[in-house]
Amino acid sequence: MGRKTLTGALLATAMLAVAGCSGGGTPSNETATAPSEPGGVSGDITVLTHRTDLVQSGAMKKYAAEFKKTYPKVKVKFEGITDYEGEVKIRMNTENYGDVLMIPAVIAKNDYPKFFAPLGDTAGMREKYRFTGKTDVSGKTYGIASFGTANGFVYNKALWKKAGITDWPTTPAQFLDDLKAVKSKTGATPYYTNFKDGWPLSSPWTNSIGSVSCDKKASDALATSDKPWAGGSELNVIDTLLHDIVHDKLAEKDPTTTNWENSKNLLAKGEVGSMLLGSWAITQMRDAAKKAGENPDDIGFLPFPAQKDGTFCATLLSDYQQAVNIHSDHKGAARAWIDWFTEQSGYSAKEGAVSALKSAPMPDTLKPYVDNDVSMIERSEAKTGQVNAIDNASEIGLAKQDYRQKLIDIARGAQPGSLKDYFADLDKRWADAASTAGS
Repeated sequence: MGRKTLTGALLATAMLAVAGCSGGGTPSNETATAPSEPGGVSGDITVLTHRTDLVQSGAMKKYAAEFKKTYPKVKVKFEGITDYEGEVKIRMNTENYGDVLMIPAVIAKNDYPKFFAPLGDTAGMREKYRFTGKTDVSGKTYGIASFGTANGFVYNKALWKKAGITDWPTTPAQFLDDLKAVKSKTGATPYYTNFKDGWPLSSPWTNSIGSVSCDKKASDALATSDKPWAGGSELNVIDTLLHDIVHDKLAEKDPTTTNWENSKNLLAKGEVGSMLLGSWAITQMRDAAKKAGENPDDIGFLPFPAQKDGTFCATLLSDYQQAVNIHSDHKGAARAWIDWFTEQSGYSAKEGAVSALKSAPMPDTLKPYVDNDVSMIERSEAKTGQVNAIDNASEIGLAKQDYRQKLIDIARGAQPGSLKDYFADLDKRWADAASTAGS
């Protein structure tokens, strides 16, 4: 199963969505409210999902069967869509896009009221759920996260121990030294970029914004910054680390031949040392280790190598958000499904992910973070709309792969230029766009 069919923290968790679709319904204030009595709601609902793997395996049918025990008059049908973003975008030009769906990253946040029924007032919703800021528009919440993910490096602990590394690196320089030790003492590839698949260069790296400064408003600050890549800034530190990993030959020899599915096996077997991903990946890497006959406990997770006042920070971000189609004839049943799936299905725990429900404990996959007092910060989305507009106008694409693929090509000498000049160009494009699009 490819990452593209797993989660939208990816495309993206989208700190940054691209332009909205045309079409959509008339904005409505009708709230999709779950019934007070389970027996009082009925209807057949269709749930659109990117989790084609869970549809094909029958796992989603099992969830529906459990749901039916509580809501006997509701029938749930699933549509697993491989090219979720592309296909759903087209369908949203009509009224036929299911009753429940994951909000595509392509839909601009300010357009949510055109397509989705509000789920409640954000002031009340945020008391119960994480990530409500992600879909808050004018005080209303339009989606509830299927789960959340913490950012960090998945790494092979046994390999790092073989290289003599026992403590987490606290600075980018120390992280690079550790990768050099992995290379010289084990012969393994210290870091794997997944350059060819591309998405691992977008969301995981952009989602690290906030980890360097431990500032939950670090992403919002991009809305008023003329030079996001200036020395010492979040993006400067983050992208410099990626550049230096490649420049110092600490990544795979030919990034154009990488393969996401195979990268799991490489990490599991200790042929690769580390990859920057969301915590959702831990379970997949451990499963790969089991299949390869390796010890799944060798798969570890460490935060971005930076500290604030001696504390590591990791951003906590929403995955795809479940929403109710504004045109649905069964909004009550649709909302009942979302609430049940979020609160009672056990889905997030099974995925090793962070529940959207604030009262739920952190998953076992994040035990290293909990045990080491890593501060997990839920990033503010207050100015995401403005940041999106600037990013789109600049044509940089913080939630896309292209600009970091160019960064890697510069680092490995496949394209001319220097890191300094590239950052200067990015800053100019951002500033020019901010002067028109950011207002």
